[in-house]
Amino acid sequence: MERHQVAVYIGALAAGGLVGGVAPGAGPGLEHAINPVLAVLLYVTFLQVPAADLLRSLRAGRFLAAALVVNFVVVPLLVAAMFPFLPADQAVRLGVLLVLLAPCVDYVIVFSGLAGGSSRRLLAATPLLLLAQMVLLPLYLFLFMGSGLADVVEPGPFLEAFLILIVVPLALAWLTQAWAARRTAGRKAADAMGTTMVPLMAATLLTVVASQVPKLGDSLADVGRVVPFYVLFLLAMAFMGRAVARLFRLTAPDGRAVVFTGATRNSLVVLPLALALPDSLAVAAVVVVTQTLVEVIGMVVYVRAVPRLLPAHDVRAGRG
Repeated sequence: MERHQVAVYIGALAAGGLVGGVAPGAGPGLEHAINPVLAVLLYVTFLQVPAADLLRSLRAGRFLAAALVVNFVVVPLLVAAMFPFLPADQAVRLGVLLVLLAPCVDYVIVFSGLAGGSSRRLLAATPLLLLAQMVLLPLYLFLFMGSGLADVVEPGPFLEAFLILIVVPLALAWLTQAWAARRTAGRKAADAMGTTMVPLMAATLLTVVASQVPKLGDSLADVGRVVPFYVLFLLAMAFMGRAVARLFRLTAPDGRAVVFTGATRNSLVVLPLALALPDSLAVAAVVVVTQTLVEVIGMVVYVRAVPRLLPAHDVRAGRG
């Protein structure tokens, strides 16, 4: 499955689209399954990262600086360049801003690892990225759209996501590592869990797509208007992320992780914020969902493309 993982993921995306189209009534139930499936996937990912490596990664100041620069300087500048060309509808613009200005903190770790990126350093950067976006997102919304919409950002969804998707899976992974270090049964269990990465990723992609496709409904016109901006964002951030990685002279694995953190967005966390908006801004949630669909397809491409963009022998990379 690992040799053919890209084909597996494309199949999962297609199956998710089919399920979402044929059985739209299953959407709400599948949406409730997203966090549990994602939490299991992240548990298996964290299981591959020894606790000692994670603690050492906290001292990687250059990587952390690069991750902050790409997410909170480069991304807002790119969004600012795109903003005048976005559809004039206020709800559409708000949805685009909500999702593009918030960096991903969950499955980015998995996709980055599949592309040979440094999962442990992305994991170490997660608390900082979450805190920074909670503080800066209202400021960015104020700058782009004025004071009336800056207060839509609440800390609840961010804190809930951090607990369910990061703290709990990480704690369980560390307990499993401790068990594996002391018992043969624990080591066998950890090894067995490590073989489930590809099917778990496929299950996550299928669940996300199948749960979100029914939400598109009658909003296809709004969806069509924002898709080119999301595709452009992914294309631009691949090269901008590489430029930041080279600016900070990161190793190839760290540079790939920086590319991924700049390209992936926190759609599953900001979606509750969009769903809580007044009816007059309801389209914002559809705009956020659309980004999820575009991104998961883009990440399948990134897994193959980013190692070529930042090859292991890149002489311009430095030490991480």
